[in-house]
Amino acid sequence: MSYSSLESCLLDLEKNNQLVRIKEEVDPFLEMAAIHLRLYEAKGPAILFENVKGSKFRAASNIFGTLDRSKFIFRDTFKLVQQLIDLKGHPMEALKHPFANIATGLAALKALPLKNPISKPVLYQQINISDLPLIHHWPMDGGAFVTLPQVYTEDADKPGIMQSNLGMYRIQLTGNNYESNKEIGLHYQLHRGIGIHQTKANKKGLPLKVSCFVGGPPSHTLSAVMPLPEGISEMTFAGVIGGRRFRYTYEDGFAVSTDADFVITGEVYPNENKPEGPFGDHLGYYSLQHDFPLMRVHKVYARKNAIWPFTVVGKPPQEDTSFGELIHELTGAAIPQEVPGLKEVHAVDAAGVHPLLLAIGSERYTPYTPTKQPAEILTIANHVLGTGQLSLAKFLFITADDTNQLTTHNVQHFMEYLLERIDLTRDVHFYTNTTIDTLDYSGTGLNTGSKVVFAAYGEKLRELCKDVPQCLKELRGFENPKLAMPGVIALQTNKFTTYEAAHDEMETLNQQLATYNSQLTNTPFIVICDDSSFVAERIGNYLWVAYTRCNPSHDIYGINAFTENKHWGCRGPLLIDARIKPHHAPPVEKVPEIEKKVDRLFEKGGSLYGVL
Repeated sequence: MSYSSLESCLLDLEKNNQLVRIKEEVDPFLEMAAIHLRLYEAKGPAILFENVKGSKFRAASNIFGTLDRSKFIFRDTFKLVQQLIDLKGHPMEALKHPFANIATGLAALKALPLKNPISKPVLYQQINISDLPLIHHWPMDGGAFVTLPQVYTEDADKPGIMQSNLGMYRIQLTGNNYESNKEIGLHYQLHRGIGIHQTKANKKGLPLKVSCFVGGPPSHTLSAVMPLPEGISEMTFAGVIGGRRFRYTYEDGFAVSTDADFVITGEVYPNENKPEGPFGDHLGYYSLQHDFPLMRVHKVYARKNAIWPFTVVGKPPQEDTSFGELIHELTGAAIPQEVPGLKEVHAVDAAGVHPLLLAIGSERYTPYTPTKQPAEILTIANHVLGTGQLSLAKFLFITADDTNQLTTHNVQHFMEYLLERIDLTRDVHFYTNTTIDTLDYSGTGLNTGSKVVFAAYGEKLRELCKDVPQCLKELRGFENPKLAMPGVIALQTNKFTTYEAAHDEMETLNQQLATYNSQLTNTPFIVICDDSSFVAERIGNYLWVAYTRCNPSHDIYGINAFTENKHWGCRGPLLIDARIKPHHAPPVEKVPEIEKKVDRLFEKGGSLYGVL
């Protein structure tokens, strides 16, 4: 469908029984988020909040809550976009089969943004920040945030829409010491598209003009999160996936998306920062308060009967999981085209996306070595960790599969395959004192931490344990051993205090297990944690705890570990200390009182009665 507005999309979803309206007044402080989470977890419909306390505007969420619904929204253009992406990787196909590719050429006509359209719905009224649905998602959040923004900036050296950047950078609307209606906070890093634009504007002594579009056709929201190759405009992508040209104009020197529901314009001046956060983030923890760029609000626009779209992020999976699945289906082989020898890569949502990557590469060097062992996949690993958003990963599991039957998207099967083959004396490779995701507090400082690559290839070395080895049931100071998955045991111990104490605790464990290598051959990984029953409850819990609470250089140990010629390895199991550390950010948690308050909507007579 070619939607001209967010409302036209929501009406289409309602017509097809994929939307529910909530008529009761709902408080934007925690209640709206709690309702969203409950419907998302149940794979429920999109939600239209018709009566938001404190605002005259409606709000909508869970629009992209399932992959099927997202594909339904883009059902008329989905295959065309896949073809266009594939043609970028194989441009000769268009010349070899010109008639087969006519449709993609026609779709490309929709890619050209349309300046100064006759109709400009978003300019219907001028409002204040305080008029918006100010949604407070988690109890420790610093204020109300925009969670589905489309943040637009232009290049000071090459102004114009074709060199612009449209990204989804979170925006804090209230709280902290922002001056109400005059200041808001932007959260982004200087290496991102908007940061590059800020640096260029600063060099010229100019403020960076920023336009935040909210709502509009769903294609605009998707475009803001798409990992597009350098040189491809998000606005052109929005035109193709939406089947409708991106319409825009300029007001007071600011670009304005005329089909948006809301537009906030403002300026970022050099060296003007204020504390932003905390914010319950997609890793499942709060990102804490830090100084980030301040935006001085110029004007705020809204269309008639505008609708405020939002999502809620937290412990995965959440709605952004469906975004990720949609992007993967659209882009398909795009990333392998960027990294020679890479067949497949998967950022694991259950681990918060960025911390954990699984990858399959080719191994074409092995015929020239006496035995199968990692060679080319080590080169590919370096390339992966230097590519775009993939560079934020902390853990990279990479292997090769000569049968071409393995996939990274069956996470447990992939990890079992690798753990069956990993040689812990050879296949563990650390990167220390490097960068990690800003939102990840497991490192030694903001943006600072380490990475590890587990690169395993060759013949199967072991059958993975499916029961807890006896020697792990008889330990002193470590208790409640549980099987997290085949080959991985979760082991509970005292709360983490200091790294000095942790070294002593791991050495105590090493002394107790050093003579049991033969019993532990089939147990390559042991996860040291605060609650082993929780870790072992389901695979998602293991992935979340082990890979979000660990800084590889500081928190990985080994039984019978050694360092030889600067290479670290272990002859027994590898230990991952995944306990919560004092410097970690707290996890996000639901509020029981709020859960009880929203129960009324699900009871007989409520708008959500019988929906779940």
